[in-house]
Amino acid sequence: MSIATQTTILLVDDDHQFRETLMDAMSLKGARVEGAANGKDALAALEGPLPSLIVLDVQLPDTHGFELCRAIRRSPRTRDIPVVLLSGRYTEAADRAEGLLTGAAAYLSKPVNPETLWEEVSYLLDRRG
Repeated sequence: MSIATQTTILLVDDDHQFRETLMDAMSLKGARVEGAANGKDALAALEGPLPSLIVLDVQLPDTHGFELCRAIRRSPRTRDIPVVLLSGRYTEAADRAEGLLTGAAAYLSKPVNPETLWEEVSYLLDRRG
């Protein structure tokens, strides 16, 4: 069984079109992908069955992705889930460093190529698995 068929990804991004595009791309790889448009919906999704990995936009309408990543790391239930941060605005080296200090496993700049994102997801899940 491939990693993809065992993988559930929570994709948190307020840009509906971007979120749907990435969800479709990862679904084509065989992963089960759930979407959330904001931090509140992401936290609600994390109350159910846990994903294998979280892809998290830094700029959300109701919370900063860094804060949400810290909250995920603080919870004993979710602290071991790898988080990939995505940002179109916070792309400087200092932003990337701050994002990784929140506990994220990776930090990618938007626009992100779906194949590049999938390579990062696969790498993190291989490391974890």
